[in-house]
Amino acid sequence: MDYFDLQVNGYGGIDFNTDGLSADDLGRACGKLQADAVAGVLATVITEKVDLMVARLARLVELREQDPLARKIIAGIHIEGPFISAKNGYRGAHPLDAVMDASRETAKLLLDACGGLLKVMTLAPERDAGGAVTKLLTDAGVTVSAGHTDATLDELKRACDAGLKMFTHVGNACPMTGMHRHDNIIQRALFLRDRLWLCFIADGVHVPPVALGNYLRLAGDRALIVTDAIAPAGLGPGRYKLGRWDLLIGEDMVARAPDGSHFVGAAITMKQSHANLRDKLGLSDARCRQLLVDNPRRAIQV
Repeated sequence: MDYFDLQVNGYGGIDFNTDGLSADDLGRACGKLQADAVAGVLATVITEKVDLMVARLARLVELREQDPLARKIIAGIHIEGPFISAKNGYRGAHPLDAVMDASRETAKLLLDACGGLLKVMTLAPERDAGGAVTKLLTDAGVTVSAGHTDATLDELKRACDAGLKMFTHVGNACPMTGMHRHDNIIQRALFLRDRLWLCFIADGVHVPPVALGNYLRLAGDRALIVTDAIAPAGLGPGRYKLGRWDLLIGEDMVARAPDGSHFVGAAITMKQSHANLRDKLGLSDARCRQLLVDNPRRAIQV
C-alpha cells in the first residue's frame, strides 16, 4: 500500500530536527521510508528557538532539492509549533522556553524558510489572536491544524472561520489525567468533525484501541492516521535523540519523557499502523486505505 504520512519527525535512525542533518542522512531516511511502502511524507520540524527552526527548515529544503528520492518521498513540510500552549500536558515534549504567541512576522519567517514546501502548520488557536496567522497561512495555501491546545469551543470555531482545517493527533498533546471528563479538548475536536480533518496515532498506546475505534467511527470520512514518527521508527528499541530529548525506546516502541509524564512522538511505522487497524479494530482494507493513503492526500490536496 502506498502510505502517505503527514507527520514524520525522523525515520530509520535519522532525526529531521537536528542541526547536523546531511544529504546522506536524508537519503537514508527516505530510502527506509520507501522500503516500508511509504509513498510520501511531510517532514516535520518541531518547536525550537525561531532561528534554529528557520535554519533547519532551510536545510531540509536544500537537501531535498539535491536528491531525487528525497523530492519523491518528501511531499512537503509540517511545522509543529512554536505557536502552541505553554500549559503542562498540552505542551507535550515541546520546550517551554521556545513556545510563543503567534505573530505574522514569525510566521512569515517560517513560511519563507520552507521555500513553498510548507503544507501543514500546527498551532494553538488561543495563541493566534484574531486568527491573523491562521488566515495568513491559509491564504498561502497551508493547511492550518490545531494542536497542543486547550482552546475553547468558541476559539476553535473562530479559528475555523479564519481557515483552520485540521486537528493534530487527537487524543494526545493533552494531560493524561486532570481534564474535565466531558468538557475537554478531545470532545471539542470531535464536535467539530464536520469542519476539521482529525488525525490519530494508531500505535495502540497513544490512543488505546477501544478509544481509537470510537473516535474513528465518530470522525467517519474526516479521519486520517499519522505516525508522528521519530528517528527510531523503522528500526527497533534503543537509545535515540529527538531535538533536545535523549530517549530510551522500549519494546512497545513508544518514546516517553524521562519522568514518564508524556509521550515524545512515536516509533511506529505505517505498516504497523495498518496492522493495528486491521487486527485490533477489524477495519476493512478499503477503510484502512482511506485512513492511511486517501484522506491524508485529500487533507492537503496532493
